[in-house]
Amino acid sequence: MEHAFADVNGVRLHYVTLGRGPLIMFVHGFPEFWYEWKHQLREFGRDHEAVAPDMRGYNLSSKPADLAEYEVRHLVEDLNALATGLGHEQFVLVGHDWGGVVAWAFAIAHPERLERLVIVNAPHPAIFEREIRENPAQQNASRYMLTLRSPEAEAILSADNYARLIEVLSRDLGDRFTAADRAAYLDAWSRPGALTGGLNWYRAAGVGPPASGGAPVPSLARDATRLTVRVPTLVIWGERDQALLTGNLDGLERFVPDLTIERISDGSHWVVHEHPERVNRLIRDFLGPRRPPAETRPQI
Repeated sequence: MEHAFADVNGVRLHYVTLGRGPLIMFVHGFPEFWYEWKHQLREFGRDHEAVAPDMRGYNLSSKPADLAEYEVRHLVEDLNALATGLGHEQFVLVGHDWGGVVAWAFAIAHPERLERLVIVNAPHPAIFEREIRENPAQQNASRYMLTLRSPEAEAILSADNYARLIEVLSRDLGDRFTAADRAAYLDAWSRPGALTGGLNWYRAAGVGPPASGGAPVPSLARDATRLTVRVPTLVIWGERDQALLTGNLDGLERFVPDLTIERISDGSHWVVHEHPERVNRLIRDFLGPRRPPAETRPQI
């Protein structure tokens, strides 16, 4: 795996890349970084240019001070500029958690740039707002988002050497969350400004259930055309996800006409770590036969 940096869209993104060929880009969520996709980089780097960036605010990438710099539109354009800088007009985009939210938004804004879209446990914006508005179970499951948006979030999550974050990952992963994994995550979280950078995604979006007495959640579903994803899409969903419930799959076909859903009954929110081989196989099957690698790739 090669580590590199790209100056794109006003920020400097660190990314890890492996292989040559058509571009497949993997986008992490919170509280992760490029390392989430290490198994996918090894698999798809065999016949693709497999790339996993640290998104802005995380690990080795830029961490803007202005909260507005973390709005989803900027995150979308980071990926757009990175793909262009790598010399690819079209590519496959894979996103998990917040990375999946950005991937949905990218597909809505730039469908012409994507060959395929793969989403792992990340809700479509209109479906999630419906669930937050109408589903008490999802409202309750999402209350942690109010904590992550609070001024106290950094102190809560960093206490006792990031014990809360370690517990979140190790609770579902058990032995799959190794000592080496723990050390890598602690190193990433401990970088100056990195924890705030990740939390600022929540703060900039204002995402989550309404606080007690707060304004009702607006409806995005009124204009389905504006939020339609016109890209062949695979959604992989670990059904034991305690934060994003399976109601987020109900009615998804209204917004994604070319949709394949694969449910993993024994997968949690961290299904990428729990079942990497199964996730890789599902993506492989969705992409179709392997293509020969390209001889060269442009350099940034």
